Amino acid sequence: MPPTVSKVSKVLDDSQRFGDAPVEVRETDHYQQEYIEDFADRWDALIDWEARAEAEGDFFIRQLRDRGVRSVLDVATGTGFHSVRLLEEGFDVVSADGSPNMLAKAFRNARDRDLLLRTAQADWRFLNRDIHGEFDAVICLGNSFTHLFKERDRRKALAEYYAVLRHNGVLILDHRNYDRLLEGGAAVRSGRSGVYCGKNVEVGPEHVDDGLARFRYAFPDGSAYHLNMFPLRRGYVRRLMREVGFQKINTYGDFVSSHDDPDFYVHIAEKAYRFETDLTEI
Repeated sequence: MPPTVSKVSKVLDDSQRFGDAPVEVRETDHYQQEYIEDFADRWDALIDWEARAEAEGDFFIRQLRDRGVRSVLDVATGTGFHSVRLLEEGFDVVSADGSPNMLAKAFRNARDRDLLLRTAQADWRFLNRDIHGEFDAVICLGNSFTHLFKERDRRKALAEYYAVLRHNGVLILDHRNYDRLLEGGAAVRSGRSGVYCGKNVEVGPEHVDDGLARFRYAFPDGSAYHLNMFPLRRGYVRRLMREVGFQKINTYGDFVSSHDDPDFYVHIAEKAYRFETDLTEI
């Protein structure tokens, strides 16, 4: 006899929560267990593509076009939102993700829009092993970089992004405003960032410390899922980018250069070598 819906939800929740002490499970390699098939299938209810597209406007498209970008490696494709948008705008896109469930969902989303994604399952720390060629831009969006819990892994991933870029390439990477969260502020405000636009989906932290931000995603049918993320501070990310070799870093808050207290930060890091007198940072 098949299990009831409540039993199915409980089984899924248990497999995704890592047992009775989930806060003790912080390591990078568990993200594939977090993005179980059922959670991946629900992810678009959390995102709401149309609302997110309206909130972002042409910010990313403009940033890429202003830098003459034609080819883009989307290293955190998720369910395909940015890959699909860029394909529709005429960019040459390769879509990568560490989660096979997310890639399968992204491929279906693109196919439903009469587009064909070129997908690859890839670990950021060994990106150049799995992805061949060079790109004008690498994008790592949707708060994805926070899945890396060790500094050596973050440095390795940034170095891999740097290596796969052409000499004048650009990296675009975003993350939550964890500075505010660590200092006791609200985790999610009015939705200015446009990242989580889904209706009737509750998103919030269950636990926060200097080494872990554990978020809960609750859906109207009573199901709930969790993600463990490392709380990246704005200044720390900029420092790592500089130390890896990126020359100029512009940081935006909710797509505005002067926003003091955003929901999300977007870092745009340029690889092109600049003489010291030419270096400027915002």
